[in-house]
Amino acid sequence: MTNDLKKAALDYHALPKPGKIRVESTKPCASQQDLALAYTPGVAEPVRAIAADPEAAYRYTSKGNLVAVITDGTAVLGLGNVGALAGKPVMEGKAVLFKRFADIDVFDIEVDARTPQEFINTVIAIAPTFGGINLEDIAAPACFEIEAALRAKLDIPVFHDDQHGTATIIGAALLNALELQGKNIADARIVGLGAGAAGIASLNLLIELGVRRANILLVDRNGVIHSGRSDLNPHKRAFAVETPKRTLADAMRDADVFLGVSGANLVSPEMLRSMAAKPVVFALANPDPEISPKLAHAARGDLIMACGRSDYPNQVNNVLGFPFIFRGALDVRARTINQKMQIAAVHAIAALARLPVPQEVLAAYQLTQLAFGRDYIIPKPLDPRLLATVPPAVARAAIETGVARAPYPAHYPA
Repeated sequence: MTNDLKKAALDYHALPKPGKIRVESTKPCASQQDLALAYTPGVAEPVRAIAADPEAAYRYTSKGNLVAVITDGTAVLGLGNVGALAGKPVMEGKAVLFKRFADIDVFDIEVDARTPQEFINTVIAIAPTFGGINLEDIAAPACFEIEAALRAKLDIPVFHDDQHGTATIIGAALLNALELQGKNIADARIVGLGAGAAGIASLNLLIELGVRRANILLVDRNGVIHSGRSDLNPHKRAFAVETPKRTLADAMRDADVFLGVSGANLVSPEMLRSMAAKPVVFALANPDPEISPKLAHAARGDLIMACGRSDYPNQVNNVLGFPFIFRGALDVRARTINQKMQIAAVHAIAALARLPVPQEVLAAYQLTQLAFGRDYIIPKPLDPRLLATVPPAVARAAIETGVARAPYPAHYPA
């Protein structure tokens, strides 16, 4: 990052007021009568109503549109374990995106927990405040334990976006990329580089979408995850296979898809040249991908490339998913966000990219044209149609799978 960009980023966060979010009142408080209703004695009436029926909290408080974005600071961006407080700018940024794209209110919460169980206990204790929980920037493998425990204990959606948000966007992008390359998802040979939260969750979702487990080779910092290794946690062991391949270069040979959620500059042009015809390359490490798009396209003229950066085509960006998934879940008061709801989001996002792009999207990105193809496999984040497309799909899936507590919203499309 250049010095100019660093200064601009710091100024953006500091000026004119520190931080990126604030709390605003939704009710007037300009008279004695307003004050009597906002606080004592009037506030006693919704208190009594909620004490008698906890569901009344959705009518009389902001609970139904309020999400907690919670971290322990152990895996912030690509910066690692920087601590809970240093993760606060990211959590505030997530709050901005929830509000901007889906009009969802957020409290950012940074928990200085010493153990996963301490973190779990804290979240359970504060959960009554919220309509949903977005877990963020929590290191693997603790993130798996934390999410599973919270889902088992709470009756509101708990969603680790680094796992499932990333997986959802990868799934949508891969469905479209494989279609464009003329490949069948059941036959696609996939190499995953990075066996943390995002990598494992993405591969699990891809299996639900039709990828065969036998066609996956997962690679971590110690090489290919094979059945002879004794250093694997249960999440990695699920992907261990019998294979003579040991290195990333071995794994890439004849692969149809590369899925990187690891680190910068780990893939060489030679590795890409060894892949099958018409490969799909998702180099999603941020801010610097596993291989730069420029190098990748120079190595292979027949590939479809995606990365995590906004300055290249096909940005795999979680903002395409989490605001709209939560919007759909909150609007039917879902008890959880299950895999069927994720898959509904995958197909809704993928389908949107195949439709004609409206002029307002072209204007937002200073483009004259954009159409489904090698440089446009997923919608742009500023596409307003996402809000009208993804939440209804998620809401329908919640209703169909029996986790919704409210009917399909009347303002949603039929």
